[in-house]
Amino acid sequence: MIVTSHSNTVLAGTSGAWRVWSLSDGHLDMPATLLHDPQDNPVPQAAPAGAPLRLSVNCFALAGPGVDGVLIDSGGGGWAPTLGRLERTMAEAGIDPASITVLALTHSHQDHVHGLVTPDGRVLFPNLKAIGIPEAAVQGFLTEARLAQFGPLLKPIRNGDRVADRLRAVALPGHAPGHTGYAFDTGEDRFLFFGDVVHVPALQFGNPAFTWGYDDDQPTARATRLKVFDDTAEAGTWIAGAHLGWPGIGRVVRTGEAYGYEPAG
Repeated sequence: MIVTSHSNTVLAGTSGAWRVWSLSDGHLDMPATLLHDPQDNPVPQAAPAGAPLRLSVNCFALAGPGVDGVLIDSGGGGWAPTLGRLERTMAEAGIDPASITVLALTHSHQDHVHGLVTPDGRVLFPNLKAIGIPEAAVQGFLTEARLAQFGPLLKPIRNGDRVADRLRAVALPGHAPGHTGYAFDTGEDRFLFFGDVVHVPALQFGNPAFTWGYDDDQPTARATRLKVFDDTAEAGTWIAGAHLGWPGIGRVVRTGEAYGYEPAG
């Protein structure tokens, strides 16, 4: 991938005939006690005593020959006051929200789905034709009353399903019901958009055994993270994560017995 522009909220790149964007929706400040060691104890070095952990919230857009706009996750909209920046970020990137016709969701947590509606109550993507969503995440999506209007657009997906051209669902279990990533191959580069495999990049690359308090099944989430790190480091795959520190896209590298992270740009 060749990075063509990079700001505090937008990273744009090209790969083959494709354009790839990382788009910031804002951030969340979360208690540092949510980072757990393998014995399920809080990790003391996660942050200074009493200080929160700041999590980036990123979404990703794709466009290529003959393909309408694809967005991976939609951010949090008005769910939290520090979120809901996606519309202005897309404007900075030169992306018209009306061009987005396919939304691929990694799971149904609020900071990934509520961006379908702007903080002031408008539908952000007026020409949306389909929302790819893991089968096991459908129920969680439909419990959000504000999102009921999008129910007819839901297209349940399973591991291996093709969501759009060159974009394939990959099961990444452990964090949430049906948690799913998306593998994307441009012919020049491979990408894995992996949702919430990582929450605290400053510590989880060096120690992938650290889990997140909101991981539904922490041992499974830990095993998934280790496999993702191993596979992507081996293959040279670009990773893109909802909570990776900005710019949200980079590569996993091996550092002895552990791993490191090299951001794009």
